[in-house]
Amino acid sequence: MAETQRVTRRAMAFVLAGGRGSRLKELTDRRVKPAVHFGGKARIVDFALSNAMNSGIRKIAVATQYKAHSLIRHCHRGWNFFRAERNEFLDILPASQRVAGEHWYRGTADAVTQNIDIVDNYDVDYVIILAGDHIYKMDYEIMLCEHLDSGADVTVGCLTVPREEASAFGVMDVDDKGRILSFLEKPADPPAMPGHPDKALASMGIYVFSWPFLRDLLLRDAQDPDSSHDFGTDLIPELVRNGKAMSHRFDDSCVRTDGGPAYWKDVGTIDAFWSANIDLTDFTPDLDLWDTDWPIWTYSESTPPAKFIHNEKDRRGIALSSMVSGGCIISGTEIRNSLLFTKVHTNSYAILDHAVVLPHVTVQRHARLRNVVIDSRVVIPEGLVVGEDRQDDAKWFRVSEKGVTLITQDMLDRRAASL
Repeated sequence: MAETQRVTRRAMAFVLAGGRGSRLKELTDRRVKPAVHFGGKARIVDFALSNAMNSGIRKIAVATQYKAHSLIRHCHRGWNFFRAERNEFLDILPASQRVAGEHWYRGTADAVTQNIDIVDNYDVDYVIILAGDHIYKMDYEIMLCEHLDSGADVTVGCLTVPREEASAFGVMDVDDKGRILSFLEKPADPPAMPGHPDKALASMGIYVFSWPFLRDLLLRDAQDPDSSHDFGTDLIPELVRNGKAMSHRFDDSCVRTDGGPAYWKDVGTIDAFWSANIDLTDFTPDLDLWDTDWPIWTYSESTPPAKFIHNEKDRRGIALSSMVSGGCIISGTEIRNSLLFTKVHTNSYAILDHAVVLPHVTVQRHARLRNVVIDSRVVIPEGLVVGEDRQDDAKWFRVSEKGVTLITQDMLDRRAASL
């Protein structure tokens, strides 16, 4: 165990958190996808950051680009406990045209290339490249040690997925020792895992390199005019062809809930975002946010406990099979199978059913809201009914393929102006 601790002390996590997240539609109008709220009090990026810290990695860099203010503010507020005198840190690396030319980050690999001098100053031997926009718990120590034992040029984190669903991913064709033979982007006929004809290995966008090797690879890629300077598109396929690329199965390093399934979610659509949050209200959710052995660290705002008031017929402040965060006031409202973030205030005779309500939302009297995602700081007007007439909802709001309605303040303002 002492050797493993020494390995993690010589490693850093480089979190790529600059993606637009356009499939989340208006939820990313004002914030980048990793900064989107999740699970009642956290942000999506907290999962990658918490995994790194819980794995023993105390050197972390977060590369930002698109609409990064809320992400940067969150990291400053919630992740400011690292101490430089203990040789630990979390640094924010905004795209700032640090190299010659007029380019921002041109791809995931270029985001690291433009910060080579900074990583050099960290004096690390290994770099773990992470996406900052997925929900999962993983011990990166295990993957790092596997990388060292195999002598690979790169180790790629892989999900085990049903073969019929693998066409939505980048798929790894591997031999029986886990060496990657080919990398296929969204193949029509995904290759099966050895010994498992109904399963396939999909890339998680997690890569482990030694820093000297990655440094040279990035510099060569930067000189290639035909490269898109992206790990998944350029660097990993090149190493599969001409180097030694190994796969690491998420099943071997995921942090499970009481022997439950390996939990990983891309909450990149409104339907997926709503579903993953609502799943937390299950009796025993697959994602355990109560696990003190592998906590999800985040910015904890100082709030009073949630309060439930009124106890009259049709005017009871109650919550059934729901999660209600601190600072909420449930005044005569019935909450069912819903997740309410910090400082949500609801008023009498309202009903929330399968609702994901982001922070600082106010719900006025007699509103009925079903199968909704409500953006932060929205004021729901009195008597608004959503979730009962899909065609009428679609006139004013964003209705997903599966019938989940996204409500933002801009949508409500346009609706009010036209009535």
